[in-house]
Parts: sequence; C-alpha cells; structure tokens
Amino acid sequence: VQLQASGGGLVQAGGSLRLSCTASGLTLNYYDMGWFRQAPGLEREFVAQAGWSVGATAYADFVKGRVTIFRDNAKNTVYLQINSLKPEDTAVYYCAMGLGSSWDYWGQGTLVTVSS
Repeated sequence: VQLQASGGGLVQAGGSLRLSCTASGLTLNYYDMGWFRQAPGLEREFVAQAGWSVGATAYADFVKGRVTIFRDNAKNTVYLQINSLKPEDTAVYYCAMGLGSSWDYWGQGTLVTVSS
C-alpha cells in the first residue's frame, strides 16, 4: 500500500492550497482517511479526518472554518482544501489511512510553507 501526497508549496498568508493524497495497492472506500501535520520542532498533530461513512468528518479546532477534507473514492484520492493560510500552518502535511483509532498507512508528506 502506498499513499502519495502532493499539492504543497510556498504560498502567501491568506492564500489557499489543495493537498491531494492518492492511494495505490488498496481501495480507500472502506477506510478512514486523515491528514496530519508536523511543524519544525513540534510533534505531529491531527488536522482532519474523513471517515469511510459518507459525511463523517472531523477537524482540529485550529483549522475549523478554514479547512475542508473530502474524498473521491472513484479516484482513490482524499483532498485537503486549506483556505486563509497562516504562517503557523507551515508544516509537512501527511495523509494517513486506517480504521477506528488506528492509522495503519502513512504517506511521505508534502511541505506547505506560508510566508507572512
């Protein structure tokens, strides 16, 4: 199983990015998909989750209202739309796949850098 994350880059504060994560080797239809991030010197933290059940999403408080997670099962891809980016959003963003409270597969990460 491989998760390929992409879409990161350098963006000015207030801008937007859409991150993508495409799975291969396993269909994501019946798995929870999540996004996490890790800023330099900090621990990895949860950002958002799209459960396998339609409409089952969850967001970290610090991104609520700015972030949308959505999945396209036909493309085996999950997306993270981030709006109103802030410098403190600078981090490596990782996608993950799992069930329940267990995240079994991780992507390699995509770097988001927000300039002030």
